[in-house]
Amino acid sequence: MDYESYFARKLEELKAEGRYRVFADLERIAERYPYALLRRNGIEKEVIVWCANDYLGMGRHPLTIQAMREAAQKMGVGAGGTRNISGTNHYHVLLEQELADLHGKEAALLFSSGYVANEASISSLAQNLPGCVIFSDEKNHASIIQGVRNSRVEKYIFRHNDLKHLEDLLSQVEPQRPKLIIFESVYSMDGDTSPIKEICDLAEKYQALTYIDEVHAVGMYGHQGGGIAQMQGQEDRLNVIEGTLGKAFGVVGGYITGSRNLIDFVRSHASGFIFTTSIPPAVAAAALASVRHLKSSQEERLNHQKRVSEVKARLKLMGIPYLPTNTHIIPLMIRDAHLCKQMTDALLDEHNIYVQPINYPTVERGTERIRLTPSPLHTPEMVDHLMNALQDVWRRFAAKVAA
Repeated sequence: MDYESYFARKLEELKAEGRYRVFADLERIAERYPYALLRRNGIEKEVIVWCANDYLGMGRHPLTIQAMREAAQKMGVGAGGTRNISGTNHYHVLLEQELADLHGKEAALLFSSGYVANEASISSLAQNLPGCVIFSDEKNHASIIQGVRNSRVEKYIFRHNDLKHLEDLLSQVEPQRPKLIIFESVYSMDGDTSPIKEICDLAEKYQALTYIDEVHAVGMYGHQGGGIAQMQGQEDRLNVIEGTLGKAFGVVGGYITGSRNLIDFVRSHASGFIFTTSIPPAVAAAALASVRHLKSSQEERLNHQKRVSEVKARLKLMGIPYLPTNTHIIPLMIRDAHLCKQMTDALLDEHNIYVQPINYPTVERGTERIRLTPSPLHTPEMVDHLMNALQDVWRRFAAKVAA
């Protein structure tokens, strides 16, 4: 087989479909974020980032930077091993205690990313529960899908947020068999939320464990930033709450929280945890500072919600269609991969606005979109600039979008 020719041909197919991904070479300017330097073709220019998952700007907060700097100077830049072999440091212990408290749980477990947290936890839980059956929302994240696949247990996919379909599936499984219902609180591409209370009701009725992914909600919602479940008073009804340190908390890493026995069970069985070098002490220290700050400070959340509401109102006034949501994620539906890329290129080249086109496999073909994520650090002037840019680009491409 001519391997190089095969690789080249498949890459050309991606480009022909309009979904070949080009990474932006960005250098975030901490003191002026969301400004960043973009380097491309030997040219450097300032752009405004409107698609970051650092939702609250905590990645450049003085407290997180100071905590990371001090920990690196004191403990070095690496963890030195897996958690079992010299890689557990005091910042890991403190951070896990803080995360458990954030969600009102007995214990927490850190992972290298939110993706790994889902894949390792789901697969280890399901494959070690005798006769376990998984019930997974059809719009769950790729990390959840991979965890379900790797568990190799019987599974059912229920229609997105469809409680009747979920109950129909639950009722078909023998009552005595272990069951695991997996869903997200905020779905990252559509920005909609799940019916947490009603899913918990079904879980109790059919004696199932619940596993909720709160990665796009932690830090953002609830009186302490515990997520949608905290905001709705449902935390204590959920068996596993999974989150990330790489979005609203502004650092990197993932975690799960739950009962002491459940967390210890995953810690003892999940290969994605056991055989992975633990996150560096400085990263854990920065995350700890971020979590502690957002547990007590409401300023970031309130300013963020204000800015999101402003952007939505301006889009509505201008007649630019977006998926209506009650969250901070604002999807502008383009529904064509080539067109989506052309529009984001125009925003970047002509208006110095960086948003990444979202296409397959992140979303289904025919649902390509521009995904806006306002932050509290976007100023009213930046919003004006964005709206003028969108108006210009929409005016030129509107007929194609409508088609």
